[in-house]
Amino acid sequence: MGIFGQYRQAGKRLRDLLRRQESKRGFLVAFEGPDGSGKTTQRKLFKNWLQSEGHEVVTTKWNSSPLIKPLIKARKAAHSLSPEEFCLLHAADFRHRLENDILPALWQGKMVVADRYLFTGLARDAARGLELSWLLNVYVPLFWPDMVFYFSVSPETAGKRIAATRTPKFYEAGQDVTNIEDPFQSYEQFISRVIQEYEALAQIFQFVTVDAEQSIYDQHRLIRQLFQEGRRRPWAEWNLDAVLDWLGRKLQTPEVQVGF
Repeated sequence: MGIFGQYRQAGKRLRDLLRRQESKRGFLVAFEGPDGSGKTTQRKLFKNWLQSEGHEVVTTKWNSSPLIKPLIKARKAAHSLSPEEFCLLHAADFRHRLENDILPALWQGKMVVADRYLFTGLARDAARGLELSWLLNVYVPLFWPDMVFYFSVSPETAGKRIAATRTPKFYEAGQDVTNIEDPFQSYEQFISRVIQEYEALAQIFQFVTVDAEQSIYDQHRLIRQLFQEGRRRPWAEWNLDAVLDWLGRKLQTPEVQVGF
């Protein structure tokens, strides 16, 4: 068999494995929204509820890769990140967590709850003036969650919630692009841009929008209901390239040998 025949055969084996694993894999739910939207509170309540229902749950948080986070932290402290560098480093952090935490957990049948997903990067980076088409290419091959809850809140409410607890940090306040010295004033302007981008993404990618100005209890009850009514996004239709890319490189590790 020639080299091209071997590649075709390997590709067929990977696709067959992917089809067999579809019914066994876990479910990925992403919680998205601007700072001050209350999504982290809802993510914690949702995780606790899933565990009470007997699910094994893994949580992944934005900018938490042990490999990339220290570099981002150092560059942020020095205020030395351009919008492009800001984007690329956070995309590297995301990719590291996707391949080492998220996909292995899903493959093992676990529920994965993401406190922010790649849409955080898209919204913030677009608010910094970068083109969405360029940003999407940074995250190729794309891996879509089964469900995205977007917590919609006004810039005024987000600003008040943040101001009540802390002073926004330099990049959180968008001071790198607003050039406004006062962090609260900068945050107010920047978060308006971020929310605009989020609202556009919610339409494009069909997020499940939650009114984040409702009571915590009402939001949680709605999230549980919508989750129970939700459906998987079949990997073969939505995530074929991303999963096959991961499988092709990770096939020899124990967590991906199930059923092969």
